[in-house]
Order: sequence, then C-alpha cells, then structure tokens
Amino acid sequence: MEQALALLQNTIFSFSMKVCGQRQDAEDTMQEVLLKSVPNLQKFDNPKALLVWLYKVAKTRCLMSRRKSKFAPREALSLEELMPDRREMETMSGNSQGTPETSLMRRESAKRLREAVQKLPPDYRLVLVLHDMEELSDSEIAEITGLRPGTVRVRLHRARLFVRKELARQAASHAHSAPEKKNGESVSPIQPRQRRCKEMFADLSNYLDDELDDSLCEELEKHMKGCEPCVSFLASLEKSIDQCRHEPDQLPDPNIAAKLRRDVMSRYHDAMVAASKSGKAS
Repeated sequence: MEQALALLQNTIFSFSMKVCGQRQDAEDTMQEVLLKSVPNLQKFDNPKALLVWLYKVAKTRCLMSRRKSKFAPREALSLEELMPDRREMETMSGNSQGTPETSLMRRESAKRLREAVQKLPPDYRLVLVLHDMEELSDSEIAEITGLRPGTVRVRLHRARLFVRKELARQAASHAHSAPEKKNGESVSPIQPRQRRCKEMFADLSNYLDDELDDSLCEELEKHMKGCEPCVSFLASLEKSIDQCRHEPDQLPDPNIAAKLRRDVMSRYHDAMVAASKSGKAS
C-alpha cells in the first residue's frame, strides 16, 4: 500500500508541477488529492481508472491555484498568430543545420521548456501536459477536462504550436540570429505557396499522431515533397513535441512525502476499520 501511495504521490506531484509551475502549489495539490483519495481507493479495481480520477481531482486543484503564473497568459490562442511569419519561413528554407529548437535542447532545455509551457493559457497547458507529458489518450483527457475529443485535438495542436514558437523565439534570441521586427516595418505579402503552407499547418498534429485521414495525409505528404520550409517546420514541431514527452519528472521533498504517506495510511486504516464495523452492525 505504501509503495502504491509513493507512486501516486510522484505522479500527482510531477503533474502538478507541470500545470501549476510552483512547488508549494504542487505540494498542496499532492496532499489534498491523496487525502481525498482515501475513501475512494477501494472503489477502483482498475489502475487506469484510478489514475484518471486522480488527474481530474488534481486538475481542479491546480486550476484554482492561488499563485498565478507571472506570465499571465491570455485565455485563448489564435491559430494565425501561432504560424511562422514570412521571415521565419525564409529562415527555415535551406536550413540544413537543424532548427532553433535543436540547439536549445542542448542548452537549458528543461528550464526553457517549463517556461514555455507556463506561458500557455491554463486550459491549453492542461491538455498539452496530459497528452504529451502524461501520455493520456484523447478520450481520457476528454473525461478529465469535460471537453469533446475534437476540442481536445484543437487545443493540443495550438498548444504545441505555441510551445514550438516560444522555443524558437527563445533560441533565436539566445543566438542573436532573429532580431525583433520593428514597429512599422513593412512586410511583403505572403506568396501563394506560403498561404498553402499555412493551410497545411493546421493538420500537422493530427498527422504526427496518426489521426489524419488517408486522403488528407496523402495531400500533406505530397505538399511536403516540394516544400523545404514545411519539412523544416514539421521537424521543428516534432522536436518540440519530443522534448515535452521526455521532460523529466520532478519529485516531491522526500520528508514531506513520507509524512504525508503516513497520514494517508493512518486515515485509510481508520476508514477500513469503520467500514468493517459498519458491515458487521448491518
């Protein structure tokens, strides 16, 4: 029982750190969720069902966190704003040395990724963490969040594009290779092929997750064969997703965790004794 609680503790704490972004909030969430789980543990005979229930409780606690992110993100993401502009598309074209994310992964990758994820609006951050970091399915995320699976896919894609764009911005800034555009600077109109590229970008997450139907998949791959910037952009997005999936878990303080396990074990024992007495009395 204690080993099981330790595993649940680590899972809840790591998830809460990714969503809340603050250690104190993650510790508070870990404690609240585990204590709430005491009367419910015997109801679950399926570990996955228990995990989904725990994520649901932790999600509610994290989103109600009193410590708001210093980044104060907007509540909605515009797909158009997440697409690369003409300058970035031109930079990607012919780039054989890898994308900005490649070098970023080699330098302070975990810190930069956490900062990028924390800049996401909470509803988008939650979907990204559950899917790409906690490896839950669309249907499980829909159950946890109360969203339709289609909405989960839309938010996941926009969250991924946001993180990719933020990592690319940070890497470019670090390398001093992509100066900010000055106010009033004119930008030439997007060429027809670049418009077509942006249309394709809307389906990239579904393509990478094998969620795209065969006809659209064939159309996208045909476009990719003749468009080097799109190939580079897809590789950039894929590397950002891979970085999310390999983000190392953060663990709670061992002393705090051990004390909480003892408390939970004591409460669980009391609950089992009370249930046993109730059964005998009836």
